Amino acid sequence: MFILRDILLPLQDHFSETTLGRERASLFVYTILSIIVPFTSSMTSNLWRCLDTLFGFEIKNKRFYTFMASPTLPWAGLWQTIWGLIPSPETDGRILVGLDDSIITKVGKKIFGCEAIFDHAAKSNQSKYPWAQNIVSVGLLKQVKGRWACLFLDFRFYLPLKTIQGKKETATIRGEVVPFQTKMAQAAQMLIEIAEHFSTVPILAVTDSWFGNNGLWKPAYKAIGNRFNILSRLRCNNVLYDLPEKRKPKQRGRNKKYGQRLGSATDMAKTVQQEARF
Repeated sequence: MFILRDILLPLQDHFSETTLGRERASLFVYTILSIIVPFTSSMTSNLWRCLDTLFGFEIKNKRFYTFMASPTLPWAGLWQTIWGLIPSPETDGRILVGLDDSIITKVGKKIFGCEAIFDHAAKSNQSKYPWAQNIVSVGLLKQVKGRWACLFLDFRFYLPLKTIQGKKETATIRGEVVPFQTKMAQAAQMLIEIAEHFSTVPILAVTDSWFGNNGLWKPAYKAIGNRFNILSRLRCNNVLYDLPEKRKPKQRGRNKKYGQRLGSATDMAKTVQQEARF
């Protein structure tokens, strides 16, 4: 409990000193405790019951749902504090971060960030365009007790350009329409902020082929420099090659595009299979 106190108290400092701000600060901390306590799953309805049953925190259902969906929480300061609380974020001398986007289906029609989003992973009995929030998120990849875990470091709500141009209610914060950003720009901004916080450590972003291109590489590399790199398109059957050798004097033909064949990702994984943990 002393560890939780040392972690959670600094997070409350980012809320305002008004009565409402202090109440939101307490609610934010108790909500985190409700997630940590092995009482029930982390669904919003179950968290609300946990607050009342375990902590005696009385709040109306509608108000708690509004708080959970609030777009005005001071996330910028909260994330900076959380990054500083991580004791040893490096893995083999560099920070590994996972990057991807996901959708979270919703029911209410006035929830910020919601839109009819195309779901490419929808099953045959599911809607191809569910009413959902589209979230671009970055997480720290770290081994915890021998298993890889992804600990969230930052996120952004992505809204299509048509939603922002239409000035829909789900794209406004305190009456003002949010500016449009592509997913690439949002991802690059988050990586740059993380790299600025961990200013001396190399950053390796692990992502799928959708983000693994110049749309993300160019702005991130321009701001971070040689400390930044991307690992992408690493499927188990992809063939990997070494870097090509330097061109020799008076060598005929074009420069080689690939170096010596190293094998597939599966073949290379077998070389370290003995060190793997399950």
